[in-house]
Amino acid sequence: MNSTPSEVSVWDPLLRLFHWLLVAAFVVAYASEDDWLQIHVAAGYGVLGLLAFRLVWGLVGPRRARFTDFVRPLATVKEYLVRLSRPNPPRYLGHNPPGGWMVVALLSLLLAVTVSGLAVYAADKGAGPLAPWLGDAGKAVEKKLEHWHETFANISLALVVVHVLGVLAESYVHGENLARAMLTGRKQRRDGDVD
Repeated sequence: MNSTPSEVSVWDPLLRLFHWLLVAAFVVAYASEDDWLQIHVAAGYGVLGLLAFRLVWGLVGPRRARFTDFVRPLATVKEYLVRLSRPNPPRYLGHNPPGGWMVVALLSLLLAVTVSGLAVYAADKGAGPLAPWLGDAGKAVEKKLEHWHETFANISLALVVVHVLGVLAESYVHGENLARAMLTGRKQRRDGDVD
């Protein structure tokens, strides 16, 4: 490794664009839940389209965008968390082990939010791609679907808060601004980094 820090590309432009568009779409969908149905539905479709992109990009995109680069065994996650309490914990150029699993959790939950939202839309309005199956499901089914949709959305919001707190904690521990890296795509390489 280099003995002096050098800036390296970590997050590609499409991944960064995906990240910030997903933030915007989630905020719009969450904020518009009851009052502006068409905006809520459009934002939900936006989230679903972004998730489809991320799935493909996680399979064929650049190295650090790929799931194989950051989804690590749970034993590695545990080891990383233990090492955080010691001096000089490992610093990852890409996602750290718990961060990788946070990506999986957020993407999975957002998929559950969007699919359950499509189900509610079909049951309530008889619209959307699930309408042929749920268009006449009845109020009881609609209420259950709505409950799950709201539950998934609230859990997603809680995970977003944990994600932001994790970014802040990691930034503090390693003396860097991780949010900046998600804007610029670049980080300083340091001796001992896990690449």
